[in-house]
Amino acid sequence: MKTRFLRFAGVKSRARRASTVGLFLTLFASAAQAQQGTPEQRRACTPDVYRLCAGEIPNVRAITACLRRNRSSLSEACRTVFD
Repeated sequence: MKTRFLRFAGVKSRARRASTVGLFLTLFASAAQAQQGTPEQRRACTPDVYRLCAGEIPNVRAITACLRRNRSSLSEACRTVFD
């Protein structure tokens, strides 16, 4: 009886950990999506990302930093996103 209880407690603990990890992944995914900008901003900067920052894909923060570093080389449409 005691081993059955301990086995059930282990399953419950693993389920709790899995749900916590799932919650954190959902929150981080939402935060990353919010950093990507509007569809218009993404459309304006996508060619510059491929031209100047392809090595940073898919890291949104690194892409943003790369675009800021290369501000003088950005297209006019993308430069207005960072103004």
